[in-house]
Amino acid sequence: MIYTGLFLWIAVHLFPSVAPGAKWEVESKFGKNVYQGVFALLIFTGLLLIIFGWRSATPAPVYMPVAGLKHPAMLLAMVGIILFVASNFPSRIKRLVRHPQLTGVLLWSLAHLAANGDSRSLVVFGSLAIWSIFSMLTINRRDGAWVRPVPVRGWWLEVVVVVTGLVVSVLIVRFHQHLAGIALVG
Repeated sequence: MIYTGLFLWIAVHLFPSVAPGAKWEVESKFGKNVYQGVFALLIFTGLLLIIFGWRSATPAPVYMPVAGLKHPAMLLAMVGIILFVASNFPSRIKRLVRHPQLTGVLLWSLAHLAANGDSRSLVVFGSLAIWSIFSMLTINRRDGAWVRPVPVRGWWLEVVVVVTGLVVSVLIVRFHQHLAGIALVG
């Protein structure tokens, strides 16, 4: 299930950047709304397969994570979540990081690889880390030179992005047991 979910997640996400002409043809034939709906459904299905596959897989030790990296890994994951949130707003962060969402996934994946040393972590988070890097490269190739967006005036949006990212991080830590079957606190 994990492999099917990862394949679906990665293939669907890479489709627009690897085959932009085919994406355009599908949108032309079926309409943009249908394309986006099917895209979202396939992504959600892939995510569910990854989560349920994760929960049903028996982890086998592959490497021993460094004990002192637990808290830095949690901080790295939190930064990744803040970047993920920042990708949805015209903040200054988007002037510093071309792909905040993919960079956020990369940092989040690396944090999990630093904190876990089991087979399922290596498969899921290693795959997502590789996918995020490959996606950044294919998007850069497709879109060409980076034009930095103009941020909204003032700093209020940066505060909203960081606070939202922190709240999401706290919620993930609090409910991690229910999401991944592993408690991070308590």
